[in-house]
Amino acid sequence: MLTFDQLQQRFNEALDLDQLPSYPARLYAPIRYSLSHGGKRMRPLLVLMSCDLFSGDIDDAMNCAIAVEIFHNFTLLHDDIMDQSPIRRGIDTVYKKWNTSIAILSGDTMFALAYDYITRSRPVMLPLILPLFTQTAREVCEGQQLDMDFEESDTVSIADYIEMIRLKTAVLPAACLKLGALFAGVSQKEAELIYSFGQHIGLAFQLKDDLLDIYGDQVVFGKRTGNDILTNKKTWLYLKALEKADPEQKKQLLYYYSGKSFDPMEKISKVTGIYNQLKINEAAEALMLEYYDKAMQDLDTINVPDANKEIVRDFAMLLKERSL
Repeated sequence: MLTFDQLQQRFNEALDLDQLPSYPARLYAPIRYSLSHGGKRMRPLLVLMSCDLFSGDIDDAMNCAIAVEIFHNFTLLHDDIMDQSPIRRGIDTVYKKWNTSIAILSGDTMFALAYDYITRSRPVMLPLILPLFTQTAREVCEGQQLDMDFEESDTVSIADYIEMIRLKTAVLPAACLKLGALFAGVSQKEAELIYSFGQHIGLAFQLKDDLLDIYGDQVVFGKRTGNDILTNKKTWLYLKALEKADPEQKKQLLYYYSGKSFDPMEKISKVTGIYNQLKINEAAEALMLEYYDKAMQDLDTINVPDANKEIVRDFAMLLKERSL
C-alpha cells in the first residue's frame, strides 16, 4: 500500500497544469488559479486510495482522479458565485479576482475538461465509470439547487437537510471511492460497501464543515466564518436549534433569518449565542461521530487485509479531527 504522501505526490505529478490550453487567457487563467490552490485534494486521492486498497493499479485510475479534481473545482467556482463567498482557501475566489461572467465560463470549461480526462481512461472501463460519474454530477447539482431552495423555504426538516447534503456533498466522495474500486475490478458488493463508507464520511465531513463555518478560525479555515448565518443557510445547526429552542429563542432565530438587513457581526453574534445556549455544537459533534462510526463499520466489512485499510482509517481520522 502507498502512503498518503506518496499518493498525493503521484497525483500532483500527474496533474500537469502546463498541459491545459492557454488561449483565451482569461478563460484558462482562472482554471489554473483554481487548480493550483487545490486545497486538500481529498476527492482525487480517494479515487487512488480506493484503487490501491483493492490492490489495483493507480496509474490506471489517474485520469479519472484528475477528472474528479477538475469537476470538484468547477463546482466550487459556481458555488462561490451563488453564495457570494469572496474568500476560499485563504485567497480571493475566482469571481472576486476576475468577475462573475468569467467565473461562470471558466467553470463551464472545467466541466468539459473533466469529461475530457475521464474519457482518457481505458475504453473497457468507460461503461462502468461514465454512468456513475454522470449520475454523481447530476446529483451534486440537485443538492446545490435544494440548498438554494431551502434558503427561501420555511418548511425545511432535518431529514430534508440530510438528504440535501447527501446529494451536494456526500455522493462525490462516495463516487470517488467506488470509481477507484471499479478500476481495481472489485465485486458489486465491495463496490457498494466502499460507496456507503464514502457517503457516511461525506455526511460527517459536511457536519464538520457546518461547525467550522461558525466556530472555525477564519485564518485556519481559509474562508469567512459565519457565512452560513449571513446567507440564511438552513444548516443542521439552525434546524436543530429551532427544534430545541424555547419560544423566545425561536422568535429570535426566525427574526434574524427573516431576510431583513442586519449588521453582519450582530447577526452572527446573536444566532451563535443561541446555538451556544442550546449546546448545538455538541449535538452536531455527536451526529458527526455517529456517521463516522457507520463509515468505520462499512470499512470493517470490506474483505481486504486489515493492513490495507490503515491508510483509509487514517484519512477518515484526519477528516474527523480537521480544523480546516
